[in-house]
Amino acid sequence: MRQYLFTNKFYSAKSVMSVVLGCAALFFLVLACIHSFRVRGNVDAGAGLTAFLAMVYAIIGLFLAIWSRLERDRFYLFAYIGMGVNALSLALTSAILYAGALLS
Repeated sequence: MRQYLFTNKFYSAKSVMSVVLGCAALFFLVLACIHSFRVRGNVDAGAGLTAFLAMVYAIIGLFLAIWSRLERDRFYLFAYIGMGVNALSLALTSAILYAGALLS
């Protein structure tokens, strides 16, 4: 006899959006780093603005992931993935800023 699990849980739209923002933040941050390496560090303000916007995306994504984790009766997989991706993006941004402060 098969047993079925019926549930009314679903993924929160905030958690899915946090994953999307985290992936966008990582993509744009990696893109800015690749551009910086290609021109040997002689970048204009566009690369800095791209990294800054990636950091803003990561902060908003982390906020959305935490907010969606606090909701009741939801699946939390995307909330946890969003927290991880956005924290990774913020850590990478912090490492870049720290390395820049040490080298200047």
